[in-house]
Amino acid sequence: MTRYYFDIRDGTGLYPDEEGLEFRTQREAEVEAAQALADLARDLPTADERQDVSVEVRTDTRHVFQAALIFSTSGPTQ
Repeated sequence: MTRYYFDIRDGTGLYPDEEGLEFRTQREAEVEAAQALADLARDLPTADERQDVSVEVRTDTRHVFQAALIFSTSGPTQ
């Protein structure tokens, strides 16, 4: 099993995961990252104050992938 670390990055900085979680496959780590983003999305402030947020996933030896929640608007909301 591989230990994956799920660091959170937003507009205020990087918050490293000091403990990590063990998974058999990278796919399981990808699902965990997606669930973490969904949890973060539930706690976001109002639309005017939202920031992009990402989960940067690494092992003890390398960066593996990044999953991001990006907010982009094309104009005023109604």
